[in-house]
Formats: sequence, structure tokens, C-alpha cells
Amino acid sequence: MASLNKVLLIGNLTRDPDVRMMTNGRPVCNFGLALNRSYKDAEGNRKDETTFVDVECFGPRAEAVGRFFTKGRAIFVEGRLKLDQWETKEGEKRSAIRVVLDNFEFVDSRQEATGANSGPSGDRISAQESPPKEKPVADSKEADPELDEDVPF
Repeated sequence: MASLNKVLLIGNLTRDPDVRMMTNGRPVCNFGLALNRSYKDAEGNRKDETTFVDVECFGPRAEAVGRFFTKGRAIFVEGRLKLDQWETKEGEKRSAIRVVLDNFEFVDSRQEATGANSGPSGDRISAQESPPKEKPVADSKEADPELDEDVPF
């Protein structure tokens, strides 16, 4: 049977991305990601849980993450799990799971990431520079004539 190794995460960077060059000249970027979860326990009390994950990426994506993201910035990560194994100087075997990033998306706007209405250099951004708001694709009143009205649910 085939297997699937796919990870989809949204979280905040725990540190600034660390971009380095490998010996072959290809860039590699490492950063930490905090994944927050809120839930209610058996008594109805709200609990917060944070999971920390290490992420690595290569090539143009490594350069882009290093350029556009900083500690605290939200990111959507699509990737796969990778098991790293090594042996310490004392001969102990260690292992850790990390995420290898295949793709990413910006989650917050630059204004949210750098503070209200400030750009990357701290300059104010005018409303004219903001991207136009998208219009809804279709009104709920307008139905697609191609849709079948005899749906069994």
C-alpha cells in the first residue's frame, strides 16, 4: 500500500530564519515554528497548548523565507516530515522529526506583521498603496445553471 507524507501547518516563527549556503552553493534556511491550539478541558476550562516544530527549506524558497519573514510572523507551511538521526560524542543515539518545506504562503499582511500601517522601513503606508479589496465572486441569489438541483442531501 502506498504511503502519504504531507504536512500542512499554520504558525508563527519562533526566531528569525537562518539562511546559510551549503557546500554545493545551494541556500538552506532553518526556522522554528510555534503551533498554538486552544481547547476546553473536562471541567470546561480553556487550555492553551503550543507545539514547537523545526522547519527547513532549500533553494529559492529558502532565500524567500529568509528575506520576507521574521520572528513572530505567521506563515502557512506545506511540506513533509523528515527524521534526522545522529550519534552524540558520548555514543548516544538521538533523533528528531522536522518539516521540510515544499511550499509556503503569507498568512498575515505586512501591516499586521510590522505594526499598524508601517512599512518595512517604518514609513507610514497610505490607503492608496493598499491592495484593492476583492469583490465577492457571486451573489448567493445568483445560482450556477450548471449545478444539479437534485442533490441527494
